[in-house]
Amino acid sequence: MNMKRLLGKKILKNYNYINNMKKATFLVALGLVLFSACNSSGNAVVEEKEVPVVKVSEAKEEMVNQIAEYTGNIEPFVKNNISSSTAQRVEKIFVEVGTNVKKGQLLVQMENLNYENAMIQLENLKTDLARTEALYNAGGISQQQFEQLKTQVKVAEENIANLDKNTKLLSPINGVVTARNFDNGDLAVGQPILTVMQLQPVKIMIAVSEEYYPVVKNGTPVEITLDVYDGRRYSGKVSLIYPTIDPMTRTFQAQVSIPNQTMEIRPGMFARAKVELGSKMRVIVPDKAVIKQQGTNDKYVYVLEGDIVKFVKIEMGRRVGTNYEILSGLEAGQKVVVAGMNNLIDNAKVRVTDGGMDLSL
Repeated sequence: MNMKRLLGKKILKNYNYINNMKKATFLVALGLVLFSACNSSGNAVVEEKEVPVVKVSEAKEEMVNQIAEYTGNIEPFVKNNISSSTAQRVEKIFVEVGTNVKKGQLLVQMENLNYENAMIQLENLKTDLARTEALYNAGGISQQQFEQLKTQVKVAEENIANLDKNTKLLSPINGVVTARNFDNGDLAVGQPILTVMQLQPVKIMIAVSEEYYPVVKNGTPVEITLDVYDGRRYSGKVSLIYPTIDPMTRTFQAQVSIPNQTMEIRPGMFARAKVELGSKMRVIVPDKAVIKQQGTNDKYVYVLEGDIVKFVKIEMGRRVGTNYEILSGLEAGQKVVVAGMNNLIDNAKVRVTDGGMDLSL
């Protein structure tokens, strides 16, 4: 009886052991399946998060009007400094700052002691010449003596003319007195007595890229705006083109003249000049593609190469509607990212969508 009980217990123990082993195997297998499924699902989620979705657009070529804008300061068309060629005392100044003057108008009378002495000397020489001429005609002196005296009179007359220029200072232009550096009685040394500027017209100098040298001509129209006169526009034109190119900046100087009939434009005012320079075939991209580098004025775009994006620096021209003109850094046909670049980095792998997704810009 005891043997039967022992045998029964052993059989029951083996049965429970086998049953437990089956359950354990099932649970392990189930765990492996679930782990595999979870792991597979998790990788898919991670992979989707790690590969940004972007939208791209193709860079295209179009004819773009070349409108260049330049800045500079208004300058007088002509500027003259009025001074004597020798250190002399100012006797009288006839004008003040702001006076409108005419060409040939007497502006300053300098001290004329030398002038008066020279005039006395010239009168004496002329008297001697008249007396000598009578003697020469009578045969009392030689021709050489007579000619020498004539030469002395001529030199004295030229000296008087030079002294006259240095004692009576005239305006060489129609203009406005813009500076007065001395008063009556001062000894004029070291700087001009007066400055006279021609303000009708005025001018601005602009530095134009050498690629437009064949395009810019005398008479090319220029639109001028001044910050001080908001909203007003003035018509100017190119009046002088400098014949050389600056090898450092690859630009040439052009002078733009502005009529200034109302005299409201004044030297020193800050001006903007807009010039139409024809049309050129240019690469353009949507404005959404352009990224400005923080802390600099550099501009970049993400260029798609296969499934990788490259962070490429570009040089931009003018805005054309919702696009930007690209001067360098891109070629027509390249694809640029226009949406989804928020978390992109250089050489990032991306997935391209044609639309239908709300992408963060």
